[in-house]
Amino acid sequence: MSKIRVENLTKIFGKHPKKILQNVEKGMTREEIFKMTGQTVGISKVNFSVNEGETFVIMGLSGSGKSTLIRCLNLLNKPTAGKIFVDDENIIDYDKKELREFRRNKIAMVFQHFGLFSHKTVIENVEFGLEVKGLSKEERYDISKETLQAVGLKGWENFRISELSGGMKQRVGLARALANDPEIILMDEPFSALDPLIRRDMHSELLDLQSKMKKTIVFITHDVNEAFKLGDRVAVLKDGEIVQIDTPEEIIENPANDYIKNFVRDIDRSRILKAENVMKKAAIKFGKALQPKIAITLLEEADVDYGFIIQRETSKLEGIITIDDLALAVKQKKTIEELMHSDYKAVHKDVYIKEIIEIALDTKYPIAVLNDNEEFIGRIHRGTLLKALI
Repeated sequence: MSKIRVENLTKIFGKHPKKILQNVEKGMTREEIFKMTGQTVGISKVNFSVNEGETFVIMGLSGSGKSTLIRCLNLLNKPTAGKIFVDDENIIDYDKKELREFRRNKIAMVFQHFGLFSHKTVIENVEFGLEVKGLSKEERYDISKETLQAVGLKGWENFRISELSGGMKQRVGLARALANDPEIILMDEPFSALDPLIRRDMHSELLDLQSKMKKTIVFITHDVNEAFKLGDRVAVLKDGEIVQIDTPEEIIENPANDYIKNFVRDIDRSRILKAENVMKKAAIKFGKALQPKIAITLLEEADVDYGFIIQRETSKLEGIITIDDLALAVKQKKTIEELMHSDYKAVHKDVYIKEIIEIALDTKYPIAVLNDNEEFIGRIHRGTLLKALI
């Protein structure tokens, strides 16, 4: 279900933006319009939707229009043309009162440079939005204290902002946004001012919080690794226009054009692609009660030298057996159950390749892939891992 839906959104900066709109409609480029009129097209005919509970990342280089776009979503930038639907209401049509309520109750923003009040304490900063909403002092305090604990700042309530590190300041900014319990959180390059180690911690913090809160998040970044780590889907902006929208995995595997190829060329694929993205679904599976001769025939027909032993009732993996094992079973009149191996390695479908590589070094068999119900759904070879990283 779409929480946000953007249709043909255009934002032009200048004295007469409506007059320039016809040039956009004619297909003139941003550069051509600027040379001719001196006015800047921030974004041009942008279309996308954000699902409820999704982390939607808008990625682009400096000047691509990403900050212009996110500021349109709470009308800090008033669009020149287009529509923005939130819960199927076009917020561009809101009057002042409706817009004020929208900003107070439904949407919150976390800024790059924290946007905190230096003269207030940590908890006073977090309480600010609740105070604006008219909550009592006791309610504000209780909610803010609980929110600070959620972002890892328990015990820092009465410190001054000047006493905090950059990472801690950003946690306060996040807590202030969360305290109002908004349905939508806009995050405009919130971690770009932090050093790499703190930034990595904030990534983990946000992923952990989102797994519990399931907020609808629109996240802006210029960092492709950050985008692909955090985003359920990613929109790539170039010169105010969206070039591609897809999951990180799909963008890596199927870039829309040469621009996207160059953008993701240096991405660390081992930290983006997961087991389910590289596994092979086809596999020879049979129960442990199958006759070894029949199992050999199945392996020979498929031109593979091993099979997976599956519990028929549950589809759960019980072991693995090679064609040599099966030949020995026929010769010695033994069963598959007697000769199957239980020292195989298995991973969940959401495990990243980086972790699987280490596992692959410690096994002589293909790695089994399991779903949330621990059912066998595919296999990964060492060669598959190497190919995925190229």
